Amino acid sequence: MSIRAKAIALGTGITAVCTVPLVISVTADAAPDVLLSKGRPVVASAGADAARAVDGLASTRWAASAGIGTQWLRIDLGKGQDVSRVKLRWERGYAKAYRIQVSGDGAAWKDLYATSTGDGGTDDLKKLDGSGRYLRVLATQRGTAYEYSLYEVQVFGPGPAAPATETTVTGPAAVSPLAAGLRYPRKKSYALELVSSAENSTLNWRGEFGYLEDINDGRGYTGGIVGFCSGTSDMLALVTEYTRRSPSNKLARYLPALRTVDGSDSHAGLDPGFPAAWKAAAADPVFQKTQEDERDRMYFDPAVALASADALRALGQFAYYDAAVMHGQSGLRKIRTAALKVARTPKQGGDETVWLNAFLNARVKEMKTEEAHSDVSRVETAQRTFLRAGNLDLNGPLTWRVYGDKFSTP
Repeated sequence: MSIRAKAIALGTGITAVCTVPLVISVTADAAPDVLLSKGRPVVASAGADAARAVDGLASTRWAASAGIGTQWLRIDLGKGQDVSRVKLRWERGYAKAYRIQVSGDGAAWKDLYATSTGDGGTDDLKKLDGSGRYLRVLATQRGTAYEYSLYEVQVFGPGPAAPATETTVTGPAAVSPLAAGLRYPRKKSYALELVSSAENSTLNWRGEFGYLEDINDGRGYTGGIVGFCSGTSDMLALVTEYTRRSPSNKLARYLPALRTVDGSDSHAGLDPGFPAAWKAAAADPVFQKTQEDERDRMYFDPAVALASADALRALGQFAYYDAAVMHGQSGLRKIRTAALKVARTPKQGGDETVWLNAFLNARVKEMKTEEAHSDVSRVETAQRTFLRAGNLDLNGPLTWRVYGDKFSTP
């Protein structure tokens, strides 16, 4: 700074010398980032003590549950916040592949940062540009044999920060509904509504016990809550079980014909009375319960078990289930085998998003081999929509399109 001396005569004859700046040059630094995350509410997909990741203490940490693939930690910033920096301090269980995401509603997520080459330690991610009330660390591939673990997640922005909240740190927790996937009742309900939107053009799958028609797909009659078919053995299995439970039911007389037409699109021995008998049986609570049980036995339970073995969360479990409904269990495994040629499952150390994209690509390719299934919107404008939004846990509310129709569920 340049200065000059200036003499000022005082009334007493004393001369004082003052220094006065000739030029004042001030460079104002930008306002420092404000820590937005300390003490804010936090929830994890699974594992213990999520609050320890935002408590500001160097010695405490969040640890994910063992045996589950993709994991996440979500922080509620209290209100919409601009996010410019995120600092992660990993314990030895770090993520090789992970994403930093923001969301305004906790359902639809936008990536601020993504990497597949993480190496643990401290990741100080600067010059981020995004906003949202919620911030999520989505870990998709482990860097070591240890489960994901974070000492601290710090989120910065211009602020101001919302007040910290009182959070009780507890011991190891049971598996959360989020980690339970489709076995959690609300998530299973989403899955059944999604399938019904494609199979029956309605979310009210309980109103479809009496549905029956030939949709000219080479499978004969299609009926009921998941499209049991007279040509693909599952309708035969359904009526056989119904007859075991209720021997005098209205469909029992058609069992010989169902055995004859199995494997074909023929209606031989079924027409003209079978459609009316089916609709009449649909009013029987025993037939309704049998449809639900056979749906779960043949499709839902095996698909969810396979997806869980691949360490997939709710969206992946639904993708497997929907594939099983359309293609059967053998078709599901064929699609999975095709996807394995280009990607690894989370259980094998692969990225869950990458794997699901590969699986859906293989599913679409398989669908296009049949004219009746050439409309792939039940994948592209439903499952793929959720995947692009990062909604791996199938959190509601959900909005999707199938065959041109728009559906929403809270």
